[in-house]
Amino acid sequence: MKRLVAGILLLVGMSAAPALAFDRDRGLRRDIRHDEAKIRHDRRELRHALNRGDYAAARYERWELRREYRDLNRDRRELYWDGR
Repeated sequence: MKRLVAGILLLVGMSAAPALAFDRDRGLRRDIRHDEAKIRHDRRELRHALNRGDYAAARYERWELRREYRDLNRDRRELYWDGR
């Protein structure tokens, strides 16, 4: 009886794994859109900081932009890795 229940749970678990893996591209595309929106926001903040003459804030915004571009490029590379 225990083996039967374990076998059924194993089959259910194995059938759910491909369904969860299929959503990978949509999640990456959402991450890319989110990163692009954060980049737009940080660029606005950078322009605002430079217009005010707040160079410390501008340095921080440049640091954030570098991080966001790195994340965006990593997501794009992962999405298009298989040569689509």
